[in-house]
Amino acid sequence: MAPRRPQKSGTRSSATSLVLTVFAAVTGLLLLAPAALADAGVDRLGVAGKIPQGVGLNSAWVVIAGCFVMFMQGGLAMVEVGFVRGKNAGSIIPKFLVNFAICAAAFWAVGFAISFGDGNLFTGTSGWFLSNAHDFALAWPQYTNGVTAEALWWFQFTFCAIALAIVWGTTLERIKFSIYIVYAIIFSAVIYPLVAHWIFSDGWLRHNFHVQDFAGSIVVDVTAAAAALAVLVVLGPRRGKYGGDGKPRAIPGHNMPLFGLGIFILWLGWYGFNPGSTLTALDGRFPEIVVITTLAGAFGVLAAVSLMWFRTKTFDIGMSGNGAIAGLVAITGPAGYIDAWAAPIIGAIAGIIVVEGVLLIDRKVDDPIGVLSAHGLAGAWGAISLGLFAVPRLADYNLPGSHGGLFYTGTLTQMWPQLLAIVVVFVFVFASSWAIFKAADMAWGIRVTPEMENAGLDISEHGMYGYPEQFIPAAELFSYGAVPAGERVGTGPVSDPEVTT
Repeated sequence: MAPRRPQKSGTRSSATSLVLTVFAAVTGLLLLAPAALADAGVDRLGVAGKIPQGVGLNSAWVVIAGCFVMFMQGGLAMVEVGFVRGKNAGSIIPKFLVNFAICAAAFWAVGFAISFGDGNLFTGTSGWFLSNAHDFALAWPQYTNGVTAEALWWFQFTFCAIALAIVWGTTLERIKFSIYIVYAIIFSAVIYPLVAHWIFSDGWLRHNFHVQDFAGSIVVDVTAAAAALAVLVVLGPRRGKYGGDGKPRAIPGHNMPLFGLGIFILWLGWYGFNPGSTLTALDGRFPEIVVITTLAGAFGVLAAVSLMWFRTKTFDIGMSGNGAIAGLVAITGPAGYIDAWAAPIIGAIAGIIVVEGVLLIDRKVDDPIGVLSAHGLAGAWGAISLGLFAVPRLADYNLPGSHGGLFYTGTLTQMWPQLLAIVVVFVFVFASSWAIFKAADMAWGIRVTPEMENAGLDISEHGMYGYPEQFIPAAELFSYGAVPAGERVGTGPVSDPEVTT
């Protein structure tokens, strides 16, 4: 697949103006949110010590779990930093910070109300700006054994934020920073919240079809992978990824130790992701889910490493990490619905899927960190596995009206809702995201120029190097920013003769 020729950098000023206008409009809207929206009645109960003790304990647990999920931002950032070339390492950091900040604002103003506010089967229609605790059926006081609305917001915001972060894993080393801002607003305010409402709240897939997805194999991972594929289709591969014969070339990451650190941070974050989705500390379920999560991740690693040894007689560094992520992604949906014996099976199959998926997809599609396999394919497998391994008693406990899996009931009754949800979510997210990215590409282009890509995004998009001692040429050492970007071309360790002057 040859890279699509980007539009000229002369369109950058208009793109920047558009982005700043959108950002200013959204910021202005947020500033108009009146202080009177605070739910004074609930506040008075809290100050008076009249919130039920169980609600307080549950809320504390869920807030802590959300902190673990937030830390996954750092883990994924380190995975991406490790997997890119050194000339692009610094660009990862502002991307994560800006996307996290935009997501917080948009999910507070709009997204949380759409996701969990009282409304209809398609969308929530109340609770804008987290205005009234009574607007949220999954939060106290509507749900007397639940968590406070603020605790629920924090936990679910971290889910939305990590889904948004996953999207960009297919775009490394070649996308304009401006598109992050535009898509982050729409994803956080509309796209992700609608999917979350359909499955996590009382939307049509949960209410009418009893789709099981405990912590987000579909809502987070399939959603993120669908959006990631949509932007990749418009963006194209990195320069030099595919040779003249169409065969893929390896573009090794520059720091595998950082990648490994990122994997362990992500794994730690999953102990908030899955156990925290119980939304309670009082039923004894979350320690069981810790065990289930651990087993799936472990067997994902073992399966991926074993398969790569069989194929290449090496213990592949990248695949060991992808095996862990695939196992953890796959168990995210089933974690609260299965007994521990099924976790190693689900994790091991995910480890095999991610290896075969990465090797197959890499032939035609440039996905630098394996998002489409580790999150898309493994996430779909996790959702499907519920149709096989869901325990009837846990199905009834978590989602009355849903069913046990094939190995308990002898039927595929629960399988069909799971397949329906995968297809619906993928089609909706892919189509809406593709339309956004295509429109942006036609308006100002979403890809940097070949010269900027060759020089690296650190210097061409952000004006500084992630590793200055390694990349700053002698002519620039005494005058930062004095040399035009076009004259910096070729100063990095990997130069493209086609664009090096």
